[in-house]
Order: sequence, then C-alpha cells, then structure tokens
Amino acid sequence: MSGIILVGVDGSGTAGKAAESARDLAASLGASLHVVSAFDSDRAEVFGSGSDQLTVSNADAAEHVARTVADTLGRDIEVTYSAVRGRPADALIKEALRIEARIIVVGNRRMQGIGRVLGSVANSVAHSAPCDVYIANTYDTD
Repeated sequence: MSGIILVGVDGSGTAGKAAESARDLAASLGASLHVVSAFDSDRAEVFGSGSDQLTVSNADAAEHVARTVADTLGRDIEVTYSAVRGRPADALIKEALRIEARIIVVGNRRMQGIGRVLGSVANSVAHSAPCDVYIANTYDTD
C-alpha cells in the first residue's frame, strides 16, 4: 500500500502516542504520514510594543504543534504537516478529503465513561471519515 496516513495532534501525550502508532503504521505499509493540528479561530495576540511587536495566532500555534510532532517522527518515512481551521474531528475529515488520505489515525481518549456519551474526536471521525480509520490505544497515556 502506498498513499497517505493522516494523524491529528494537539500536543497531548495521547495524541503523541497516536502519532507514534501512525508513524509505525505508515512505515509498515510504505505510506507517507501527514500530521495535522486543528485550531478553532483566527484569533491572534500581539506581544511587545512599537516596532518590536510579535503577532502569534491560533493558526501559528497549531502549526507549531504539528511541525514539532512531525519533526520527531520523520526518520524513516516522509512526514508532512499542516494546521487546519475547525473543530478537531471536522478538521481531520476536511484534511483527509483534501489530501486523499487512505487512513486517519486517532487516539481512543474520551471513548470511555462520560466522554463516550458526550462524544469524542475518534467517534466523530469514525462516523464521518472518507477513508479507513485506525483507533490507537492511548488509555495508558496522560
């Protein structure tokens, strides 16, 4: 199999573990890996004053998370990354459609207890994905 495996990250330990599972899956299938981090708005904060200002947006922060994770995973496989606007599940689905992903990897965080009733990213992705979904076991993290 070739193609692209997509994984969503948010900087948490559970997302990191899902990303490692996605890397291993991509390596075993001869696929590339695309790391995605979602952001919910185009809000930005300005730090400093006068000509010494730095503007940091939610998009920048999300891209930094995705890039940081991608940099730690890309030893033996091709790894790309992006930040996508939207709620996490919606962003993953939108990006999977855009890049024609073969598999979306998500962690199983919040699939037990009250989170199962209220919903989870994994549950939402599994019900709406345009491709296969791999749910990585991340219960023993975080």
